[in-house]
Amino acid sequence: MNPAEVLSRLADLIESRRGADPERSYVARLLARAPDAILKKIGEEATETVMAAKDGDAARIVAETADLWFHCLVMLAHYGLRPEDVAAELARREGLSGLAEKAARGAVQPPARSD
Repeated sequence: MNPAEVLSRLADLIESRRGADPERSYVARLLARAPDAILKKIGEEATETVMAAKDGDAARIVAETADLWFHCLVMLAHYGLRPEDVAAELARREGLSGLAEKAARGAVQPPARSD
């Protein structure tokens, strides 16, 4: 099982549901109510993922992370993006320290003092 292929196939499936009947397709319903419905679900799933992690329950961590990733894929589809776009960004960051990567992005600096 290639994780990148799984995410790509799932993105294709999500895209195929774009024009489906919102009464018969959960994805079509989310896309019809985008972005608010999608973002609300991402918030809910992120919270559930954190709670599963706090409990240390490996099976729930995996299940909730899968739910979170799924809803993030729906969000990407709404904005015309794909998991490959995220993978490319991760590849770009690979090998950079977290601090160097933030600096390269122009992390917010505290305002200069004017005294």
